[in-house]
Amino acid sequence: MYILAGDIGGTNTRLALFEAKDGLKVIKEKKYPSKDYPSLLEIIRLFLEGVDSPIEGASFGVAGPVKEGKCKATNLAWVVDVKEIQEDLKTLSVFLLNDLEANAWGLSTLKEGELFVLNEGKEHSANKALISAGTGLGEACLYWDGKMHHPFATEGGHVDFAPRDELEMELLRYMRKIFDHVSFERVLCGSGLYLLYRFLTEMQLEKGSEALSLEFSLKDPASVITDKALKKEDRASMRALDWFISIYASAAGNLALKFLSLGGLYIGGGIAPKILPAINPADFVKIFSAKGRFAPLLSDIPLKVVLNDLAALQGSAFYAKTKLT
Repeated sequence: MYILAGDIGGTNTRLALFEAKDGLKVIKEKKYPSKDYPSLLEIIRLFLEGVDSPIEGASFGVAGPVKEGKCKATNLAWVVDVKEIQEDLKTLSVFLLNDLEANAWGLSTLKEGELFVLNEGKEHSANKALISAGTGLGEACLYWDGKMHHPFATEGGHVDFAPRDELEMELLRYMRKIFDHVSFERVLCGSGLYLLYRFLTEMQLEKGSEALSLEFSLKDPASVITDKALKKEDRASMRALDWFISIYASAAGNLALKFLSLGGLYIGGGIAPKILPAINPADFVKIFSAKGRFAPLLSDIPLKVVLNDLAALQGSAFYAKTKLT
């Protein structure tokens, strides 16, 4: 059985053809810059050129809410429609998931060495949760029914940003001049890291750099800031990245409380593996757990970073396989 799977994000779209026998074997995989194409269908057609294997099912994780077989991508000018894909692929077995739901399904496909442990904790047979910062911020939960986990999507990344101190109150006021609604996603994403840097330098809390400003015009600012911070070459970049990690840890703790994810909290997305050298596990756990009376509860929750950037793609394929077998 052959399954076409996709992980559709605001920056990149990944497609893969899997052979589903005992497990999932990748036959072909390719990444496309999402904004270079007018639709997912065009990418699917390009990907399938020269593919002779009969596709029995397809599954796509899309960064956005899925309603009645359609998804308007949050950070991309696409509408993904199951019916259109069914007609194009000539198969009724097409599934559409939120990208974080797909990522959550992918957790069960990960192998040893594809998770970095920030906190061993005490794993319980209980709910799990997943938070992922990339082009945007996604959150999902895996509900434990007593026998197995059932992933489901949320749009928790768009809840109101909650300042923790006077500096973050100033940040909130700064962001309210830019955005109608200030959510956690406005901070915890690639452009959010750049926003933290701009705030620090524009408020003269850190000194900006003309050389860095030039690099920002030529490259992705978040990548530049991360690079300079990891190399300890720019103080403002280092402070912005440390602040980003602190807010990330706090948001992860919020999610763990909301879903009581005593089974574990997973950190996915494209950003976490890239900034891992800057994450101090003990500091991250301390901030994650800083929830007053519930600090002891949270400090026991296992915390793990997903290192495999194909987890959502594998999750999409695994979901289709469970529906087709």
